Amino acid sequence: MSDGENRISRTIDVTTPSVARMSDWLLGGVENYEADQRACRRVLRIAPEIRQAARDSRRFLQRAVRVLAEEHGVRQFIELGSGLPTHDNVHQVVQRVDPRSRVVYVDADPTALAYGRTTLQENSNTIFLHADLRLTDHIFGHRDMQRLIDFRQPVAVLLVSVLHCLPDGDNPAGLVRNVARALPRGSFVAVSQLVCEVPEVQEAVSAVMREETRGNWGRVRQAEQVRAFLEGMDVLPPGLVDVAAWPDSPATVQGPAAGCVEWGGVARVPVGRAGL
Repeated sequence: MSDGENRISRTIDVTTPSVARMSDWLLGGVENYEADQRACRRVLRIAPEIRQAARDSRRFLQRAVRVLAEEHGVRQFIELGSGLPTHDNVHQVVQRVDPRSRVVYVDADPTALAYGRTTLQENSNTIFLHADLRLTDHIFGHRDMQRLIDFRQPVAVLLVSVLHCLPDGDNPAGLVRNVARALPRGSFVAVSQLVCEVPEVQEAVSAVMREETRGNWGRVRQAEQVRAFLEGMDVLPPGLVDVAAWPDSPATVQGPAAGCVEWGGVARVPVGRAGL
């Protein structure tokens, strides 16, 4: 076991809500506990639209994978912060396009580990790594990652509905840049994060999440702050938008509505230079 794997727990704590299990409950899953459900209900009392935002984010993930596979020929995907398995996971979407496509799921949550290695590793082209997504050198250097993913060919990295789990001190924009530097030219990065333009709602949701998860949460941000995540990359049309409408939003998009939404998009690592 590597140092990166030693740093995270394999023990499932059913008394403390986890973001992965909360997301599972919001998506209608059953792999969650009373603590997760209670935390979700607290958040929904502040911003009831978050349930729909979670569902919009999941559909965005599936659409982004399909578009990258069908229209851009990507056959290798890495999902950072994959959470618990649900309907139409990444490998199921992309392997309908090409059964030879390869997928690596990465998550630090011990519940995700328990279900990921039995549910997600359905074939020799799909693996699950139990790792903290902030440890990019460990993740990209892992022997299983190196065995499955050919870094001479384009790769799509998915950071969907996970960057809001990182506080500003963890520098989520820097994390995305580190990921991009690890990728070959012509690769892609997809991001989304919970945003709200009303400061009172933004802070109230963040405060509840930090309290319930005992600090394992970052914050709700504003749409403009998400732009820094993809700085230096070529963002695909329609740009950064409410992901409920991606990729069919109008070319000119106003800011998000007053409520909380998942805000993000897909960007290409620039061709012609190695990383950013």
